[in-house]
Amino acid sequence: MKDAVQWVRSLIYVVQVYLMMPVIGLLFAPWAIFSKKGTQICCKTYSRWAFWTARWIVGVKTEVRGTPPSGNVLIAAKHQSFLDVLMLYEALPAAKFIVKREIFWTPVIGQYAKMMGCVAVDRGKRGAAIKQMLEGVKNGAQQAGQLIIYSQGTRILPGVKAPYKVGVGVLYEELGQPCVPVAINVGMMWPRHGIMQHPGVAVIEFLEPIEPGLPRNEFMGTLEQVVEEKSNALMREAGFDPDKLW
Repeated sequence: MKDAVQWVRSLIYVVQVYLMMPVIGLLFAPWAIFSKKGTQICCKTYSRWAFWTARWIVGVKTEVRGTPPSGNVLIAAKHQSFLDVLMLYEALPAAKFIVKREIFWTPVIGQYAKMMGCVAVDRGKRGAAIKQMLEGVKNGAQQAGQLIIYSQGTRILPGVKAPYKVGVGVLYEELGQPCVPVAINVGMMWPRHGIMQHPGVAVIEFLEPIEPGLPRNEFMGTLEQVVEEKSNALMREAGFDPDKLW
């Protein structure tokens, strides 16, 4: 019975949170079209709506730990669900994402992604995708902010091991900026697939920056180690064992 009630609550939450996306997007559109500030305030307003309603409809609280950077840095984050996208954007002063080009074709989301300065990459061969990513980043270099890349390339189920993509290492080398790793546990509360939302505290944690100048392989090894260890610790803190869950 308890699970059935939570599923109904989850359905209500999911329906309203996606319905509010075009509502808020269109409400802010006249400002956002002409102002980067308007774009940012619109996206942060939507994120806060999602957090507030998650808290009282499905019992999901959100928490940001560590110090979100304010300068020009590379953010290398783990990715488990749509919730970590919203939490990252709300926590950072000027976030922009590396996204799959299909995102740009999505109504409302696509238009705002362009206005935020997101970098689109086509699916395809790794070499071509990396070249395209670097060109997009260089073209948008004049837009200050925090460039977010998902190190494993896509959403990964909690407890599932997946390789870290070389693109994050290439960006680290090319940009010459500090890289701030981000650990998360949000997939435990807001799963990658399905309706059911699980009560708990969804956490993203900004870890100590990795300074520029490391060889690529050393950087990749350090990044994976700190993000995976901390993400697993956050999941255990929430009452889940990532080694046995999946």
